[in-house]
Amino acid sequence: MRNDLELGLIGNCSIGALINRQAEIVWCCVPRFDGDPVFCSLLREHEDRQDFGYCAIELVDGTSTDQFYLPNSAVLVTRLSDAQGGIIEITDFAPRFRQYDRMFTPMMLIRRIRRVQGTPRIRLMVRPACEYGQRPCDVTCGSNHIRYISPDLVLRLTTDASITMLREELPFFLDDTLTLILGPDETIPARISELALRFQDETLAYWHEWVRDLGIPFEWQDEVIRAAITLKLNTFEDTGAIVAAMTTSIPEAANTPRTWDYRFCWLRDSYFVVNALNRLGATKTMERYLGYLTNISAGAPGGRIQPVFAIDGKAGLDERIVESLPGYRGMGPVRRGNQAFEQVQHDVYGSAILAVTHIFFDRRLLRGGDTALFYRLEPLGETAALVYDQPDAGLWELRGSARVHTFSSVMCWAACDRLALIADRLGLNDRAGYWREQADRIYTTIYQRAWNEEKQSFVASFEGDAMDASLLLLHDVGFLSADDPCFASTVAAIEKELKRGQYVYRYVEADDFGEPENAFTVCTFWYIHALAALGRQEEARSLFENLLSKRNRLGLLAEHIDPVTGEQWGNFVQTYSMVGLINAAIRLSKRWDHAF
Repeated sequence: MRNDLELGLIGNCSIGALINRQAEIVWCCVPRFDGDPVFCSLLREHEDRQDFGYCAIELVDGTSTDQFYLPNSAVLVTRLSDAQGGIIEITDFAPRFRQYDRMFTPMMLIRRIRRVQGTPRIRLMVRPACEYGQRPCDVTCGSNHIRYISPDLVLRLTTDASITMLREELPFFLDDTLTLILGPDETIPARISELALRFQDETLAYWHEWVRDLGIPFEWQDEVIRAAITLKLNTFEDTGAIVAAMTTSIPEAANTPRTWDYRFCWLRDSYFVVNALNRLGATKTMERYLGYLTNISAGAPGGRIQPVFAIDGKAGLDERIVESLPGYRGMGPVRRGNQAFEQVQHDVYGSAILAVTHIFFDRRLLRGGDTALFYRLEPLGETAALVYDQPDAGLWELRGSARVHTFSSVMCWAACDRLALIADRLGLNDRAGYWREQADRIYTTIYQRAWNEEKQSFVASFEGDAMDASLLLLHDVGFLSADDPCFASTVAAIEKELKRGQYVYRYVEADDFGEPENAFTVCTFWYIHALAALGRQEEARSLFENLLSKRNRLGLLAEHIDPVTGEQWGNFVQTYSMVGLINAAIRLSKRWDHAF
């Protein structure tokens, strides 16, 4: 069976797991998103019963499968049918609900296996790996549990299934319902079938309540709700960080070395994520995320900030090749860590300040911004004013070259522009004047050095002639108004050079790894935003509907799309892509008061 990205995501904001159409858990890291992948068959396909790194429920003589989420929840159901008319249903979830006046989010996955009809025979195979797939966990057994032991962690599988059948992986007839609870090495002092059912009911109630509080558009409600739940699942509850994706090393295209570890928090995502959370009305999630960003931004040494951090806020993410995992469809290398943390990216100053600006203006937040926080942000602005015309790796993190990227300069302008607005809000007139002067100086330089007269467009770098999809955001971040002819002509130039069919590439020139093969999904969402701003509503809606059709069967998006086949590539589930869907749907939808 070849791996693909027709996967469902379950989780509880402490851990997450990806499950394929056959109900196999193919990816799950413990004790948190960036931990050791105990289930890692997504990066190592298995062909025989000697392999490990997965949790499978096999229906003997299985013929078909159906998979769906229970409405408005992160509870996933897989229905398997066999050749004799037998049907089983597997319900997968991670518990999340309020208990004892706090959120209960244990490192726990629950699998409930129910006979629906007939006499189905099943085989249970639970084979965790450790040390990034180097070897299977050591195993010990109790009367109703199995312990999986690795150097750093012990997992306990508590079950009402036969331990012998499970350990020997023997097929047996499923008479009623079985429960598997995989979690910490702790005794469960209750009947596990009843506990699992209660946890499922309370988890469903939590998600239903959470969705009920969302602000969603009139159109594409199901799509936005699924994207919002997915965005929430990519949130690490303990710190408020939001990871770029759950996975590492899913290649951006077939047989490319562009395989990166995305289980971290990129500042470039922050502006777009905060906007999406704000528009959804997910204020608690937004507030936690802003707290994470504020801690990083205010603590930046000397006003210098790196582009990516661990979910606990740590700076070091040393990148290593994992030799023990061959990669997605055998396409390595598999990487652990991301050396991008060492890169110089000047857009991060604008990304951080644009996001944190919400603290000073959103009256719903419990703790608003004050002068003390403003003064802590000013060193970031000073750095932005200093480096805006200096070479960097750019938004796309070029590893082998540096130049003065226009988008980085624009984001440095945005940092100074927002500091001026914040200072004005706080009544700090002298600081507002100072930051307005800095913003105006940068603005003038960008016009002088990034505008290409021959193309009648802003271009990717100062005095350059290449195009970059990030220029579609010039209106979104406030650098250009929608009715500025320079914005329309820049969009036209991007259409001419970066648009392939119904997709927009981030760039098409060769980089450190050659020319990009697939379209970066969020760039097409940015193009949709630009079209909407220009009043080209019908074109925008058509492109948006096409992107919706490229989601997997459960409504989820990866990082890239093959413009020819429509197949998804890149790390999964991609926060950037799901946020792009949310923001585009809200922008394009009919208004509720004009819908009927």
